[in-house]
Amino acid sequence: MNVPSKLASRAIEIRGLRKSFGTLKVLNGIDFTVEHGQLVCIIGKSGSGKSTLLRCINLLETPNSGQILVDGMDLTDSDVDIDAARRQIGMVFQQFNLFPHLSVVRNVSIALEKVMKRSRAESERIARSGLQRVGLEDKANAFPAQLSGGQQQRVAIARALAMEPKVMLFDEPTSALDPELVGEVLTVMRKLAEDGMTMVVVTHEMGFARELADRVVFMDSGVIVEDGPPEQVIGSPVHERTQVFLRRVLRTGDTGNSGKERGDKGTDT
Repeated sequence: MNVPSKLASRAIEIRGLRKSFGTLKVLNGIDFTVEHGQLVCIIGKSGSGKSTLLRCINLLETPNSGQILVDGMDLTDSDVDIDAARRQIGMVFQQFNLFPHLSVVRNVSIALEKVMKRSRAESERIARSGLQRVGLEDKANAFPAQLSGGQQQRVAIARALAMEPKVMLFDEPTSALDPELVGEVLTVMRKLAEDGMTMVVVTHEMGFARELADRVVFMDSGVIVEDGPPEQVIGSPVHERTQVFLRRVLRTGDTGNSGKERGDKGTDT
């Protein structure tokens, strides 16, 4: 039986996580924790392992070895109900992945109806409440093609929140947006942070990380190089690899995310 461990007070606990795609080692022994209510931003260049780490947390990628606990539940336990576990972990991707033939409110409510077995009326009530939370209650009956990219991403956030997750994972949620639309998505994420949502965000938005993160993690070559408060990791990094990355990013705006990690199915790092 999968029972909560003594680390149940932590939202996420990762120990010795390793992941390879063939001969390519992407994660090389990751130890990583997130406390309840924390916002942790993960930064680093393309191929550093950021997105693979995120995808391992809810087992969209199966690690080769290591242990992943979410709210005390060991997701690597062979007896775990992974579907039940995933319902506790919301995830927002670079691409919005909305159903084009469904209205906005149905995009948000359909998982509640099909997965959570709620009635259609209750599902749509919860969905409308979620849309209000992201400032899109007036778009409930619109279709995705009628929305801007920023609005579509906010619908994707509302869809994840509707499942009432304990943890939210964001994989470069603004990278597919035009620059003028980035702010509206970050505003929603800022409000979630203020409300105490536990969040792990892979991002190239250094201003967001500096302003709101409780911790910033810098990854390179499949390992965590530096982990600490933003004023230390971004403002006064200790390690040379962090310094080189940040000099390039802060000087040129180059996020280092022009490539793709193998195995990430189209997501950046």
